[in-house]
Amino acid sequence: MPADSDPKLVRVFVHLSVYFGATHWRRWYAAGALGGINDPLPYGYYRASEDGCLVVYSEDKDENRLQRAFRLGMKFLVGTDIVHAWRNRRGIYESDIVWTHTELQYIAVLLLFRFLFWKRRPKLIAQSVWLFDRWESFGSIKRWFLSRLIRKADILTVLSPENLAIARRLFPCVRSELVLFGINTDTVVPLKKDKPHQPLQIFSIGNDPDRDWPVLIQAIRGISGCELKIASWNFDKRLIDPNDNIEILRIKSNSALFAAYDWADIVVVTIKNNRHASGITVLQEATIRGLPVICTDTGGLRAYFSENEICFIPLGDPAGLQKAIATLAGDDPLRWGLVERAQARMTSGGLNSRTYARRHAELSRELLASDINRAAKN
Repeated sequence: MPADSDPKLVRVFVHLSVYFGATHWRRWYAAGALGGINDPLPYGYYRASEDGCLVVYSEDKDENRLQRAFRLGMKFLVGTDIVHAWRNRRGIYESDIVWTHTELQYIAVLLLFRFLFWKRRPKLIAQSVWLFDRWESFGSIKRWFLSRLIRKADILTVLSPENLAIARRLFPCVRSELVLFGINTDTVVPLKKDKPHQPLQIFSIGNDPDRDWPVLIQAIRGISGCELKIASWNFDKRLIDPNDNIEILRIKSNSALFAAYDWADIVVVTIKNNRHASGITVLQEATIRGLPVICTDTGGLRAYFSENEICFIPLGDPAGLQKAIATLAGDDPLRWGLVERAQARMTSGGLNSRTYARRHAELSRELLASDINRAAKN
């Protein structure tokens, strides 16, 4: 019997944004152009094939200028890429269950279900990232519209316990679950028990708008004998003076990114108050590259790492950051111990893309089994 005809096989369709389609991703992954520690296919969802899932990813359609303008125009009017979902409707409707990575994709899928209301619809695991941070900023009409759609999701998943509390409060009628995000841990760089450089070399990276660059800059200016490299496409250069020992990197390849990690003694992630575990990818990447991390204690990040694995600092506290840098730089065993325990958390503790995909597979089987049980009772 062919694998895809196995009645126990769960047919999964992973609907992602434009430019995250399987073909595009494979091409960029092979070229080392994705920027970061990634899987051969987006976010490692394909690993659920080890748990009896047939995983198919969305694809991007080649567009001329007119087609692209139409798609973007519809996205502007509707607030989500409904045209991209429409183009992938066959894969969506041929699946048993749809997985999405952010709210932008699942809102489009839920709209598609509304438009094609007469068709048998698959189940939907709808993952939210930024939605609940922004919920109160939406107008009443937008909140009403989104609520009507979101109530039709089969499971809401989030990456942070703080978002989980909000999801369960706003949508008590929809099952909500915390699914810890993890990245590829197939290649972990062994810890190098080296002395820190003189001057101390600090690396920070991120394009998330929740990065707290002013706190980082203020702290570094108060430390003598320190160099800082910031990799960001969204950094405002007006925050630094020409004479600061700060370099802004515009990284375009994995080789450049890994070189920056390898240059560093310590990685620092300063974050504004948020609910969606901002910075978690960098924490994991730095750990895999064998580096100790100092990070703002916000966004539910303690669900991923403890204070025995990451050096947490208070929110908006340059003095606290300065103290943490000095402590780590001057204590080799402390610095090495943090890295060793954080790496063990990701490998032995299952904080990786393999476990992330497995949890999606488990939730999918639970959903489909509940439908079978319900049908049997009727």
